[in-house]
Amino acid sequence: MEKRLLSSGVGASAGAAPRGEGLFGHSRSGAGKGAFIFIASAGRKQSPSRPGAGWRPGIAGTGIWGVAMSWRPQYRSSKFRNVYGKVANREHCFDGVPITKNVHDNHFCAVNARFLAIVTESAGGGSFLVIPLEQTGRIEPNYPKVCGHQGNVLDIKWNPFIDNIIASCSEDTSVRIWEIPEGGLKRNMTEAVLELYGHSRRVGLVEWHPTTNNILFSAGYDYKVLIWNLDIGEPVKMIDCHTDVILCMSFNADGSLLATTCKDKRLRVVEPRSGRVLQEASCKNHRVNRVVFLGSTKRLLTTGVSRWNTRQIALWDQEDLAMPLIEEEIDGLSGLLFPFYDADTHMLYLAGKGDGNIRYYEIGSEKPYLSYLMEFRSPAPQKGLGVMPKHGLDVSACEVFRFYKLVTLKGLIEPISMIVPRRSETYQEDIYPMTPGTEPALTPDEWLSGMNRDPILMSLKEGYKKTSKIVFKAPAREKKSVVVNGIDLLENVPPRTENELLRMFFRQQDEIRRLKDELAQKDIRIRQLQLELKNLQYEPEVK
Repeated sequence: MEKRLLSSGVGASAGAAPRGEGLFGHSRSGAGKGAFIFIASAGRKQSPSRPGAGWRPGIAGTGIWGVAMSWRPQYRSSKFRNVYGKVANREHCFDGVPITKNVHDNHFCAVNARFLAIVTESAGGGSFLVIPLEQTGRIEPNYPKVCGHQGNVLDIKWNPFIDNIIASCSEDTSVRIWEIPEGGLKRNMTEAVLELYGHSRRVGLVEWHPTTNNILFSAGYDYKVLIWNLDIGEPVKMIDCHTDVILCMSFNADGSLLATTCKDKRLRVVEPRSGRVLQEASCKNHRVNRVVFLGSTKRLLTTGVSRWNTRQIALWDQEDLAMPLIEEEIDGLSGLLFPFYDADTHMLYLAGKGDGNIRYYEIGSEKPYLSYLMEFRSPAPQKGLGVMPKHGLDVSACEVFRFYKLVTLKGLIEPISMIVPRRSETYQEDIYPMTPGTEPALTPDEWLSGMNRDPILMSLKEGYKKTSKIVFKAPAREKKSVVVNGIDLLENVPPRTENELLRMFFRQQDEIRRLKDELAQKDIRIRQLQLELKNLQYEPEVK
């Protein structure tokens, strides 16, 4: 394992220094620039004015002489070293959005090529806005919302293959599938096309399978991951290997592996169909929060907190989680670090919750694996970030990534474009390789039977064009038990905490009150029918 300390005057080795800095460490945590790194020989004190007796060419000695003689600037050329962030003009932002104040660690935002969805602050249940991307500017206070959940909405994700289908999960223990009209919402939407009940506690995460249509994963506070087949509207598999709350889920490129982080300080790589844990790491020195697969490189990257409570990232080999390949400390701030990986450019973006900056790196296949590129800075702190899919980017402007930044204090959503500066206005094939498209590679039955297939690729040269229209068909609703692995998921589960007991109590009280009102109305109706029957019996016969 290789460990880097990004602070002035501390270094592990010359190879661990950032790109183009040699032994003169580049401080990314606010330390002074141009600081020397002194490497002392064990058991010998030497003069800094000349090389000592044990000095050899190519090996760092002590003091200024050793550093000056052994240091060689090693610049690593990269086509992305000059990538910069460009914030959209105010008229191209989304203003007046009542962004949720929920403290749940999530993005609360989802974007695709047509719509922007944001979880909003609301009373009496959870809701979120769905806004067409071309409808920028100020959003009216009475703008229509999706408001069918009884509890706060904790996560939302767009279907990668159907532009107007979005999944949401909530504190009310449900997962719901919504179908947005073609032109956006004209009135409040309260009826979901599909309601999925299977978790016994609130649901914190939802993820669509990257290559299979209508396969959805949900992670609840009951420590379980359910795999839903939306063609039948039921869970078909359950992953029950976690011992605490699941914090993050990430798929590899073909969806054959699922990586999870958990509150029990463990990183797991799971085969989703069988639920078998293939690799597991105990991260006591690196308390993991978020994980992301790095495309098809068979590596994972995690963000977390070190034993000194500094923010940290770690790179892992997915086939051996015994020890991270590298660990790198970022800074001493307390906000959660969100990682975003672009498999086409091999760029990694790190954005902290409550920060105003976004760092970006380039991932390599050889040491030092991680090369620092640049940092986008902004004075406004971000609550969360949505990411535009590749087919929604502006290739004519050499845009390689686009964030949608949630600024809670201003009620503002800011698009931030990451741009590669190029003089030519022609299509840049070197920064836009073939990328995963909008066509599923597998059906749910094929994936459940054990098949794996790489995503179907598309070119961005001609712009985004939907070649075929996949329509979501909700299954017929039937009330029946939901049995997975021999367990009925809808049976009453005893509460685990006092707050959960109180919520269940008040929920039952509301149900009892509703049933009493319904019974009273039926009693009144019965009496009315009895009176009408008596009147008919005593009416004189008409001759």
